[in-house]
Amino acid sequence: MPRSAAETRSHVLRVAADLFYRKGIRATGVDLVAAEAGIAPTTLYRLFASKDDLVGAYVERADLDFRARFGAAVASAGPDPRERILAVLDLAFAEVSSAEFRGCAFLMSLSEFPEPTLPAHRNAVAAKSWTRDRIGELAEALGVDDPAELADHLMLIFEGVHASGQSFGPDGPARRARRLAERVLATAPRSNGS
Repeated sequence: MPRSAAETRSHVLRVAADLFYRKGIRATGVDLVAAEAGIAPTTLYRLFASKDDLVGAYVERADLDFRARFGAAVASAGPDPRERILAVLDLAFAEVSSAEFRGCAFLMSLSEFPEPTLPAHRNAVAAKSWTRDRIGELAEALGVDDPAELADHLMLIFEGVHASGQSFGPDGPARRARRLAERVLATAPRSNGS
């Protein structure tokens, strides 16, 4: 039974995501994506107007997948905002520890598509902004004097996990991220003076 257009689109995005992440976005041609997906290039272009649209959809889907993992990590940590923040950093470390980890998909997309007008760039910035905003909400729930500053410190740690993980793997500096975050959290001035 043939797939619907929505099912075919989802299938193509899964194939493209794998190829883009493993081989690089610019290094992966649309013909290869179509061949690996088992469809004609014309079918791919009916689903995505251009490679830029396909890449933008890939980044958007990666963002939605990450948001779901982020939400699950935060929910599983319970109600304590400190534990929720640490769960986010544990999530980043789990990504770095994966045998498939090649780098942060969003940072890689930004590197390959520095032009702010392209869908890949816009969607990667939106993904990073969403993460920063959620970390900011968690920091605010701690009752610290300057939740925005704390959120920026935590975001730097989060980004550092991915960047150092790409260079050194899970046995490099990334393995120390949780302890660093614990120190940052412990020294953040509280609004009530504690």
